Amino acid sequence: MVSNWPQIQARIRAHSPFLARALDRFPNVAGQLAQGDMDGALTAARAVADPQDGIARSLRRRRGAIALAVAGADLSGAWNLDRVTQTLSDFADEALEEALAAAMQERYPDAGHRGFVVLALGKHGSRELNYSSDIDPILLYDPTTLPHGAREDVADAAVRLGRRVSELLAARDGDGYVFRVDLRLRPSPEATPIALPVEAAIGYYESTALGWEQAAFIRARPAAGDLALGDYFMRQIRPFVWRRSLDFGAIDAIVDISRRIRDHYAQGQAFGPGYDLKRGRGGIREVEFFAQVHQLIHGGRDPALRSGNTREALRALATGGVIEADVAARLDEAYVLFRTIEHRLQMVEDRQTHELPPTAEGIDNVARLHGLADGAALLDLLRPQVEWVGRNYDRLSPEREDASLSRDEDRLKAQLVDMGFVDPETPLARIGRWRGGTVRALRSAPSREALETLLPGLMRALALAPDPSRALNRLDDMIGRLPSAINFFKLLAARPALVELLAELLSHAPTLADALGRRAELLDGLIDATAFDPPPAVDLLTRQFAMLEVGEDYQTLLDRVRQRVGDRRFALGVQIIRGGDPLEAGRGYARVAQAAIEALAAATVAEFEAAHGKVPGGEMLILALGRLGGGVLTHASDLDLIYLFTGDFSTESDGPKPLGATHYFNRLGQRITNALSVHTASGPLYEVDTRLRPSGAQGLLAVSLDSFARYQREEAWTWEHLALTRARPVFGSPAARAALEAILAETLRRPRDFGALARQAVKMRGDIARHKPPASDLDVKLVPGGLVDLEFLIHVSQFRHGMAFHPDLSLALAELVAAGHLSSELIAAHDLITCYLIVSRLVSPKSTEPPAATRSLLARACGAKDWDGLLASYAQARQCVSEAWAALAEPYQEDM
Repeated sequence: MVSNWPQIQARIRAHSPFLARALDRFPNVAGQLAQGDMDGALTAARAVADPQDGIARSLRRRRGAIALAVAGADLSGAWNLDRVTQTLSDFADEALEEALAAAMQERYPDAGHRGFVVLALGKHGSRELNYSSDIDPILLYDPTTLPHGAREDVADAAVRLGRRVSELLAARDGDGYVFRVDLRLRPSPEATPIALPVEAAIGYYESTALGWEQAAFIRARPAAGDLALGDYFMRQIRPFVWRRSLDFGAIDAIVDISRRIRDHYAQGQAFGPGYDLKRGRGGIREVEFFAQVHQLIHGGRDPALRSGNTREALRALATGGVIEADVAARLDEAYVLFRTIEHRLQMVEDRQTHELPPTAEGIDNVARLHGLADGAALLDLLRPQVEWVGRNYDRLSPEREDASLSRDEDRLKAQLVDMGFVDPETPLARIGRWRGGTVRALRSAPSREALETLLPGLMRALALAPDPSRALNRLDDMIGRLPSAINFFKLLAARPALVELLAELLSHAPTLADALGRRAELLDGLIDATAFDPPPAVDLLTRQFAMLEVGEDYQTLLDRVRQRVGDRRFALGVQIIRGGDPLEAGRGYARVAQAAIEALAAATVAEFEAAHGKVPGGEMLILALGRLGGGVLTHASDLDLIYLFTGDFSTESDGPKPLGATHYFNRLGQRITNALSVHTASGPLYEVDTRLRPSGAQGLLAVSLDSFARYQREEAWTWEHLALTRARPVFGSPAARAALEAILAETLRRPRDFGALARQAVKMRGDIARHKPPASDLDVKLVPGGLVDLEFLIHVSQFRHGMAFHPDLSLALAELVAAGHLSSELIAAHDLITCYLIVSRLVSPKSTEPPAATRSLLARACGAKDWDGLLASYAQARQCVSEAWAALAEPYQEDM
């Protein structure tokens, strides 16, 4: 309850002619306000209409009464800004719904209320409607369901309905009006009817919509009419609004709008009398636009950032780490103040105004309605917030570098030399090719304009790159593969730090450069500081990878997972190039792969069960081996998997298309392999190798758990048991995983003839050396004393001593060292060789000597001072591994 109503009423009568009249017109509402019951006042306001009133007069009277109730609750402080704007927006929804129902009833009294939807945009769409505001709806209809006369064209019927709704809301009489209706936000308003077929509207937004329209739909929602139709439309255009790859055309459009607003409303830009609180520099629009720009940048990847409500968006952006928490709090504080004073301006005479009065008397009046002493106090209250918001918004549009690269060849050559190019001929030729219009991605005028904006900063960064020529050539190859380069260039121009990073990646990492050539939007994800954090735990990653929005299906998920995994793997590669711990990145690669398996396997199982049902008592299990089983992958690793299933192989599934259990799980295993490996529109994911399954390529793709156990007891070769030392379940229920782990433990720990095992292992290593020779001395996996020798050393030692059966190679080695079975020097050797392998897969994927400019990066990543120091440490590590393996293998070489 509010106790200060007499003072509020006195301010109203002294400073708001509109509200003073409303107090007299609506005594029931005024009575509730006088008692301090603001909710009761709103209830009384909704009941003011006479049952005999027509719809138009009923809505007008309710609007006037609600305006009084809301103003009383606002001025008294009983309601905060959110409650005020929510109440006003809810009434707009009600008014639209009632007006549409009335229009439909007038024309088609026997037809149902279907086929026509009103979309709310702007502040109405975000439920932040002004005290005295117009509404900006878009009217859509479904030609197949909209009622219309037998001889009436359905398009004409839709237009008539839309026109009637607008008339009912906008017409004025002695009771005022309901809402001013502005229909100009629809596609091409100068050429289109006021109501559009829904599919035509979808086609427009998918193909020809402008950047500002993308931003406008951040705050769009179905508000009245056929809400299911509205939801369908919003789902269809969601990819247009929330794009996974950045659309700097839309972002530029927002910033350009604000520039043009500042220019067009120049008189309202300077703070003081006449200042435009909505469009002025540092005003409401610049708070909203600041939030929307960051939503467009990050919202395509993070649905939590998509709220149309400005205050909710600011909080979400801060929670997500997109903007600083103190910036969000300061913007929110300013926004609440600006919107509150805006409401005071509009309460005076129910005018849709956003400008401070031009006279001292007018400002005094607004200030006193707000409860301040005078206009000077109001200006003092607003000034610091306006100035801070303006400075903050200027960060979105930094001053651009005025210098451009000359088109005169001699002058351009001199510019390139000044930038630092020792040999300007190569960049000169590349720039000439880009400007010549022969590159597909650069054939349009906007793309060439974006290139020219970027060129000075880009060439300067390339000149300072570790290997300018290599970086330039890879950039040229990359641009040549892009279907369009506009967003790529605009992203780099807007984020100079990314230009430096790109130059570094192009200099050092052909693997990442190739990935960028396929998906330039991979750079988008690096805008977030969180891109350089290690990937989270597998369960959280799995939920992120498996996330779909309403209306998206299994095929969409295949694309989504490829995109999300690609983003994560690219970010891990960048972390390595920027000096991150390669071993930690290798563990991150493994978590990403396991999460992809869990997300896609679960979705594939659900899709398969929809057609074939479930096998009673049976479920799919996936066993990872090799580097994935060990929990450390490289960027290029494939996935070694075995498919198993629980239950009775003789049972049958219970679905509409039943299958026997063995057939069922073998088909399901192939589906999962396809989900993990087939190229889609979003590219490849992983290569999957299933040859380690029982009986190899000749065996069934999936076997029962009982068959797997029996095979390991009775038929498996020595190499298969060696492979099981790095086996780890990565998909299946906890109970099924536990059962599989028990089989693995029993297999690995059972008594065996160690001499026979050792002889076979030594022979296997010799066979590998003969059939797969190393590509060079820096092929750290295959060289004598390299990773394969170390793996054989550890695995044979595990069986020799019956211990340390950890799939993680580093843990197994540490336990063997702690028990005194292996030298402690092997731990450093393992870490060095593994680090080198992980980094080399990015910088020298053919396992040859890396380029000279990249050697220092490799040395740093492996903990060495310089390249010579790395080579010395590497030689020592190889010697350590070679001697240990030779000592173990020597007694068992007689049968080779």
